Amino acid sequence: MATSVRLDPAPEARLDRLAQETGRTKAFYLRELIEQGIDDLEDAYLGAAALESHRRAGQPAIPLDQLVNDLGLDG
Repeated sequence: MATSVRLDPAPEARLDRLAQETGRTKAFYLRELIEQGIDDLEDAYLGAAALESHRRAGQPAIPLDQLVNDLGLDG
């Protein structure tokens, strides 16, 4: 799938330099960034959305020590 990305001048210059000095394309490095960073983005944004949903539903929180014990991680 073709995707277009607009970058601010500073990161684009860094990307240009990296591509020039390594002989790889800018597209190669953009794919690498996305593939390596998507897990972190999902954790951050989907986790925040799940937390907000949990809070809006008025569900009670589970204390950490109880959760650790319930999952058998205490020992």
